[in-house]
Amino acid sequence: MTTLCWTIVVMGLRTCPVFAVESVPADPSPRVAHRPNIVFILADDLGWRDTSAYGSRFHRTPQIDRLVEKGMKFTNAYSASPLCSPTRASLLTGLWPARLRFTTPAGHLPLEVLDPVVPERGPSHQSVVTPQTRTRLPNDYVTSAELLQKSGYETAFFGKWHLGREPYLPENQGFGRVVGGREHAGPPGGYFAPFRGIDTLPEAAPGEHIDDLLTREAVKFIESNRDKPFFLNLWYYSVHAPFQAKADLVAKAESRVDPELDPQHCPTMAAMIQTLDDNVGQVVATLERLKLAENTVIVFTSDNGGNMYDEVAGELPTSNRPLRSGKGSIYEGGHRVPLVVVWPPVIPAGRLSEEVVTSVDMLPTLVELSGGSLPEGHLCDGVSLLPLLKGEPSLGREAVFNHFPHYVPATGNTPATSVRSGDMKLIRYYGGAANGTDRLELYDLKNDPGERTNLARSRRDEIVRLSGLIKGFLKETDALVPHRNPAYARPPAGWVTVAAAEVEEGTLVLKRRADQEILFETLDVPHVNRRMTLRWPQQVTSPVVGHVEWTTLKEPAFAANRRVRFNVAQPGVWEDVEVTLPLDDLLTSIRIEFSRGSGDVELGWIRCELSDGNLVKEWQFGEVESE
Repeated sequence: MTTLCWTIVVMGLRTCPVFAVESVPADPSPRVAHRPNIVFILADDLGWRDTSAYGSRFHRTPQIDRLVEKGMKFTNAYSASPLCSPTRASLLTGLWPARLRFTTPAGHLPLEVLDPVVPERGPSHQSVVTPQTRTRLPNDYVTSAELLQKSGYETAFFGKWHLGREPYLPENQGFGRVVGGREHAGPPGGYFAPFRGIDTLPEAAPGEHIDDLLTREAVKFIESNRDKPFFLNLWYYSVHAPFQAKADLVAKAESRVDPELDPQHCPTMAAMIQTLDDNVGQVVATLERLKLAENTVIVFTSDNGGNMYDEVAGELPTSNRPLRSGKGSIYEGGHRVPLVVVWPPVIPAGRLSEEVVTSVDMLPTLVELSGGSLPEGHLCDGVSLLPLLKGEPSLGREAVFNHFPHYVPATGNTPATSVRSGDMKLIRYYGGAANGTDRLELYDLKNDPGERTNLARSRRDEIVRLSGLIKGFLKETDALVPHRNPAYARPPAGWVTVAAAEVEEGTLVLKRRADQEILFETLDVPHVNRRMTLRWPQQVTSPVVGHVEWTTLKEPAFAANRRVRFNVAQPGVWEDVEVTLPLDDLLTSIRIEFSRGSGDVELGWIRCELSDGNLVKEWQFGEVESE
């Protein structure tokens, strides 16, 4: 009888929560050598549609596309967090970030925080006090590497760790061989050799790409362990900042740029993704050369959504559209990720799964695929994906969660917890309502994957049901939750104007007093610190010239150096006005000034959008105070 040796190549799938418990004893029987090998490859900041298999028309990913053709593509896979360190901790331990209390990417910080709390007070511009986060993954949590190591696996970690400094390192979490694996958020010193600050990297040729080096070492590890079970975590630095790429690949991508047709048009990002894709291909080629490909499970995903707040030569690195926002946001673009599983003997080629899966599912999946079982008392938030891989249509799970209780000015994110149950997603924004209570947003993701239509007012049944699920989740995980900030200087809601203001049939009419300028201003602004665009429809009775001014946390007074002009040339016609504010600090107020004259101004609404198109604030005019 021939016993197959399964090799699992996991490119960034998620795990399930576990408390420190007794490990599985090593199995001395001969069949240990025939257990599945596991190669876990994790991409960094690769967005949901950053591969051509997921709809990109700009990026070229033939090797990843080949995986999709051979296996199962998941369309509703989620990272446990919209930022990397919490997801990485979840991947290794199987714990929700909320349960781990590791909720921001703080593993590189010098300050060691193991027992985070929620402070009593916060900055006066924040409506809620946010929790601290762990800055280390404690070594007493059992990881998938420890479980498999105790079962007889050779274990290795190559690449980005970002879960703490000494002694909170992969070699103390069950990994016998480490290349990279230190606290850095990205490749220290950049993607090209010489590399500094990582003592575990082998010698590199001048100019060698760090992920090419990781692949070179991964190939050696696979070759040297081809006849025994191994668990290789290959966590690439690509495509995280800094945005650096091979010059020849950038030149190739530049020939394809068409900003008018495709929101993805950054040649540097395209080249970075191609390098990632090339390295994936080399790993697969190695398995094929060693006659392991037919006995290999390959899983591919990312640790969070694509970066849509940094800029490369004045352009966004990527776009997650049609999903809303990106990395650092609790909207879909922040934590819906690509996920592909290839397992030739079990998964028919070209399979598609719409089942909702998430990071906490990885650990039970790996354990079951390896023929083992979780130790008694091993708490797990996830479920094994093996039934799906074998053809079952559903996991039968009620909901998945994302607890992200932090402000991220770059994306406009405010502290929140979300739940997805079926096609419905509820987001609870702590202290987000004008009166200081929590704000709720409800979306039907099947019909509205871009989260454009908030159904919170019309679907009270779903609000009650999903709010109950969030409440139960927070209690069961003992999550740290934001609370009202007693130091908060709450700005007045809405706008104030030096004019007579009337609301007529849903529009706001600002009537001049003599020939004075019309000043229209608000302190109720979105919590953002990067380039933002104001848009509004406007009709005037005579031509006007106006400007928008703003204040920031560091510069609290209106000044000429923070002023952008606009013109409206045709009286009696509705025109769309668009003004971009080049913010580089936290926004605190906005003023719109219309020039002196005799005409009135009529406004429909005002919207604030980030450069990725993400709507972060909208004013529909009801009551407006007039001074």
